[in-house]
Amino acid sequence: MERPLFVVGDVHGHLAELIRALHASDLVDADGDWTGGDAELWFLGDFVDRGPDGIGVIELVMRLHEQSGGQVDALVGNHEVLLLGMHRFGDENVPGAPTPRSFARSWLLNGGLRSDQDRLTAAHIDWLTSRRVLTEVDGHLLMHSDTLAYLEWGAAVDEVNEAVRQVLRGDDLEQWWECWRKMTTRYAFRGPDGPAVAAALLDVLGGREVVHGHSVIADQLGVPPQEIDGPLRYADDLVLAVDAGLYSGGPCLVVRLDEPEPEVEPGAGD
Repeated sequence: MERPLFVVGDVHGHLAELIRALHASDLVDADGDWTGGDAELWFLGDFVDRGPDGIGVIELVMRLHEQSGGQVDALVGNHEVLLLGMHRFGDENVPGAPTPRSFARSWLLNGGLRSDQDRLTAAHIDWLTSRRVLTEVDGHLLMHSDTLAYLEWGAAVDEVNEAVRQVLRGDDLEQWWECWRKMTTRYAFRGPDGPAVAAALLDVLGGREVVHGHSVIADQLGVPPQEIDGPLRYADDLVLAVDAGLYSGGPCLVVRLDEPEPEVEPGAGD
């Protein structure tokens, strides 16, 4: 039997809720230590901002990565780029921007917490900047943002990851800003063309389905976050959205990918 495969979407600093959800899935104990055995667990990014303890979430994932022998890992989301960009560039204006733009301004507008910046260490930075932005696991193409912008960095998963890694280890503010901007885009797989777009992306990068966070399921369906109780499968079953809007009152979803999951049906006009 293949080992269980789980994903978690955007946590946004909600450490206690994350531990409870992982505990309910038998992946950690009540203290947040790994009990998942041979399971594989991927976090899809956005650990920080909008919630009380983003650094605590990062440290939990780092600890689980070590305790599990690497079976727990994480992708970088747009809010990690924002956190790191704020740390590195602060209120320095982006060269050539049509209006004054800086990581400090965007960080504040997008729920940045001073406590996360104050607690950010070199160890956190090294770990985050060594993570991937894409990975393919057992036919599931895991990505944070539901966007085609990843393809602007390359036409293969490894190529994209290396290109972003070079940006995040460099000091080019314009490249950092473009990384942040690209990863904030969304909704590439919605609408009548969504299935064809998803199929084309999978044809380039591999996998049989896209699994993403970033875009809150409730926003896609036009319902309150409290009504969401499972992931959203859409685009002719080629795409699975797993961000239930934890920061806005939705649940923390721990989604098992290798068994049928409870699904939210899209509205008739979606």
